[in-house]
Amino acid sequence: MDDQSIIALYLARNERAITETQLKYGAYCMEVAYRILENRQDSEECVNDVYLKLWNSIPPHDPKTLRGFISKITRNLALNRLRDKSTLRRGGGEMTLALDELGECLSDGESVEEEYLRQELSGYINRFLKSLSRRDCDLFLCRYYFLYPVSEIAEKNSLSEAHVRTSLSRTRKKLKLYLQKHGLL
Repeated sequence: MDDQSIIALYLARNERAITETQLKYGAYCMEVAYRILENRQDSEECVNDVYLKLWNSIPPHDPKTLRGFISKITRNLALNRLRDKSTLRRGGGEMTLALDELGECLSDGESVEEEYLRQELSGYINRFLKSLSRRDCDLFLCRYYFLYPVSEIAEKNSLSEAHVRTSLSRTRKKLKLYLQKHGLL
């Protein structure tokens, strides 16, 4: 079933929408959640929460791309679950490592002005990503959005790990300069 038909089922409040979503995107949601949570049971619970969130979100939302909408919901729910769990245990995992790497060029202040800037940051990062070559953008998203380990990114792109690390480092430096140029750092 295509995405527009699935969305139409949600809009019509037809419970078949959840079944169709599971069939088409269940494995994808599990992969996104597992990359963040690194635990099968937590990932399965997160994916179940995704279906409930979708049911409660469509309507009022009418997403243009269902895959992107599902990806965002899955990622946010998994990050929330990870944050809740990490208050009990600190450190470890690909998530922490990837965010530490990005910390070189992003601040995490707590003032109202910085909170506003953080909200604006998303648009600037999207414009920055559009300015990159396709390969650099893909490497950056694999690492910092989907949280793939460097070794897996290298393997999937037939590159050495050193090449991937160098490319990511250069892209982070470009991002830092871009954000500084626009007054965000």
